[in-house]
Amino acid sequence: MRQATVERKTRETQIRATVGLDGSGVYKVATGIGFLDHMLEQLSRHSLIDLEVEAKGDLHIDFHHTTEDTGIAVGQAVSKALGDRGGIVRYGSAMIPMDETMTRVSLDASNRPYLIWKVQFSKPKLGEMDTELFKEWFQAFAQAAGLTLHIENLYGENNHHIVESCYKGLARALRQAIEIDPRQTGRVPSTKGTL
Repeated sequence: MRQATVERKTRETQIRATVGLDGSGVYKVATGIGFLDHMLEQLSRHSLIDLEVEAKGDLHIDFHHTTEDTGIAVGQAVSKALGDRGGIVRYGSAMIPMDETMTRVSLDASNRPYLIWKVQFSKPKLGEMDTELFKEWFQAFAQAAGLTLHIENLYGENNHHIVESCYKGLARALRQAIEIDPRQTGRVPSTKGTL
């Protein structure tokens, strides 16, 4: 199985993230931020990536460092588990409806990180979490995982539904992209010979 563990320790956070790319969506997540835990559980369940995350951060200041560093650690673990990315499908996309909301996510596991984020929220917070931090998480994850990641909320009203559809869309697109393609026979899916 393609597995990896990453530990990230700074003056602001201590994070351990473990992924199993060929798992069944089993998760154990504890970041100290309830809504972020819920989103990471959605990511695991819908991508079928087994995920363990334990994070301790300076939550007495705010949620920014823990959110961003969790994205970095999980992204690094995904990239490490992918290795040279040989044999993968590489591309994935998903259209995720959630009640009144529709979100489109497309990605390329190209090892050329880039984020397009076309998502707006009507409120500054979801529970205790600043909605502006979701872009920070996706940016950190895309950068660390080596993904070209496009996320566009086409429409929606409920902020919870909007952000959850973004995480579920990432999960489904990632699941497609990291699948082993039997026709690739281990080759890196690029004319360059490397990703």
